Amino acid sequence: QVQLVESGGGLVQPGGSLRLSCAVSGSHFSIAAMGWYRQAPGKQRALVAQITSSSNTRYVDSVKGRFTISRDNAKNTVYLQMNSLKPEDTAVYYCNADLYLYGSTIPRDEYWGQGTQVTVSS
Repeated sequence: QVQLVESGGGLVQPGGSLRLSCAVSGSHFSIAAMGWYRQAPGKQRALVAQITSSSNTRYVDSVKGRFTISRDNAKNTVYLQMNSLKPEDTAVYYCNADLYLYGSTIPRDEYWGQGTQVTVSS
């Protein structure tokens, strides 16, 4: 059974940095793409950054130049390095994995982490 485990959230002052991690555990899968989404109070969940199996990346405009998504294929882990954090970055951040599944009736599926709170405040 596939699971996503996130870590790295917390409270940081404006201008500070945090690094989020998301590890995919389980078997019989390969990663098509992984991404980070966020959901602020009263708002819908939205994509922040994504990285594909070929390491192509994309970012929402509001985080370009401040956030960097990367992955460690050997560890099935994706990271989100967040620099120059702003109060408007405050949200619950969710890891997302788009996986190819082997030996399953569903050849491809999407999984979510449990979410980690990021609060940017002085």
